[in-house]
Amino acid sequence: MSATADHAETSLAARLGFQSDQVVQEIGYDEDVDQDFRDAVEELIGNDLVDEDYDDVADAVLLWFRDEDGDLTDTLVDATELVEDSALILLLTPKTGRDGYVEPSDISEAATTAGLSQTKSVSVGKDWAASRLVTPKSAKSGNKR
Repeated sequence: MSATADHAETSLAARLGFQSDQVVQEIGYDEDVDQDFRDAVEELIGNDLVDEDYDDVADAVLLWFRDEDGDLTDTLVDATELVEDSALILLLTPKTGRDGYVEPSDISEAATTAGLSQTKSVSVGKDWAASRLVTPKSAKSGNKR
């Protein structure tokens, strides 16, 4: 990776909300993920990503999800239990036309059902799209059901 590409990936990670010294839990890792983006997140936070077996509260979640990975709503609900209120959950899904593509309407519906707010969607590398999701600050302090 060139220095320019490296800076662009790191800048993207920062624009998406990752910060230095965060603990970022990665879910859904497989051989098809965008390694350059993963490396940029690790460079920015100054730590390795922690895996699905991490047993403490993370500052953010990096979630790789493909259509065949199961129920997106359940996966997002599980992810919200791994982080503090108002934490970042970055949902990465394959772009249109790629294996495992997830419809934007499915992402929106699953995020809403899981109690998350979608703040932006951006391209990450040539194969992945990212949806920035956050848990509302009041979601856990007041029961909305």
